[in-house]
Amino acid sequence: MAQPSVLVVEDEAPQREVLVYNLEAEGFMVLQATTGDAALEMAREDVPDLILLDWMLPEVSGIEVCRRLKSAADTRAIPVIMISARSEEVDRVRGLETGADDYVVKPYSVVELMARIRTQLRRVRPASVGERLEFGDVTLDTAEHRVFRAGNELHLGPTEFRLLTTFMERPGRVWSRDQLLDRVWGRDIYVDSRTVDVHVGRLRKALRNATGADDPIRTVRGAGYALG
Repeated sequence: MAQPSVLVVEDEAPQREVLVYNLEAEGFMVLQATTGDAALEMAREDVPDLILLDWMLPEVSGIEVCRRLKSAADTRAIPVIMISARSEEVDRVRGLETGADDYVVKPYSVVELMARIRTQLRRVRPASVGERLEFGDVTLDTAEHRVFRAGNELHLGPTEFRLLTTFMERPGRVWSRDQLLDRVWGRDIYVDSRTVDVHVGRLRKALRNATGADDPIRTVRGAGYALG
């Protein structure tokens, strides 16, 4: 499965380089933006798993970027960690009330920041931190790489396992083929979108054959696939 992606929005190069270095060392895929407008565009196009957002940005402030992200349907679910030199309680409250999921004051501990990032990712991408996932009678153990339906173990190929993980992390969400390609195969690998249909078909067959129960994956005409 593709690594969790983090969008770093920071206009000061030294600060940005430190963040990028440490995030890549932790295994994250890092996107970068230096202005609020660029951040908003990247968030809509790339849909990162998490955004590290500096308060003080040229043109559009971090507070305004956060407000826009949280008011748009396609980006409101992305966790935002606001980073700021403003340490007063009123500033922290303002950041959180604007929609930030966490607020970190400069200078900060990199170790603590990474822990806060993992906490937020546990909520939106639990598989990336080794969580056990459940949906109905389906259980997926990310640590042991095993899947069960109604107590019966399913034998899935690696691609089908990654697909099911993606669906179970966000039940009900409709994933387009392109989004599944990015999440399951990775942005740097070219795969025809029809390949997604083939692997979703294999996953459906495995889920049905386990117990003869209904197919929990739904096709959304003109949009993609969703679990439940």
